[in-house]
Amino acid sequence: MIAFRDTTVERFGCDLHVHTNPDGLRDGINPFDHGSAYTQVMKTDALKQALTDGKYDFAIGGARRDEERSRAKERIFSVRGPGHSWEPKRQRPELWNLYNGNLAPGETLRAFPLSNWTELDVWSYILAEEIDVVPLYFAAPRPTVMRDGQIIVVDDERMRFLPDEQPVTRLVRFRSLGCYPLSAAVESDAMTLDAIVAEMRSTRVSERAGRLIDQDQDSSMEQKKREGYF
Repeated sequence: MIAFRDTTVERFGCDLHVHTNPDGLRDGINPFDHGSAYTQVMKTDALKQALTDGKYDFAIGGARRDEERSRAKERIFSVRGPGHSWEPKRQRPELWNLYNGNLAPGETLRAFPLSNWTELDVWSYILAEEIDVVPLYFAAPRPTVMRDGQIIVVDDERMRFLPDEQPVTRLVRFRSLGCYPLSAAVESDAMTLDAIVAEMRSTRVSERAGRLIDQDQDSSMEQKKREGYF
């Protein structure tokens, strides 16, 4: 995914700014030992640091309302309070596609222009426009382990196996890309854009069903969003 990002940046001459939470690096925070706490420190906190350091008023994301139930409370213009906190009651009504971009002192906005799209809409558009995507979205034989009913791809030598756990090759792809190994794959034979679109027409499970952080009851997605998660 990072290789795809870097290639895209070079192709279009983008001005890419990469930020890593220095506190997380100092403390050795990693997804294997710290689980969903890694996402808090190295994604949420890092994002807030980058937005604050850059003094950005708006941040644009690709979140959609069909991804996860707390996303349905979101707005296309999502008001964030001081410290980049999210509070559903602070969100403004959006009537007839009228968006209020005024900011009070300390506020910022996160804009989600694809909020009303579905996963099928996204893939149909990618197919129609022949847009390049990360190869991990396509099915391929990959080494995997099954944990708590989720398929975890063995991505590299960092993988820590549980007792009696052995990698098994499965034909899988990713519907949602996140931190490894906190994002699960799905069994699929969809190796082309046409096959993915056909698969999306029949599925009834959200792509975020494979994001392990969403299933952490001690810190749900809504709580993570309140803390600044995108």
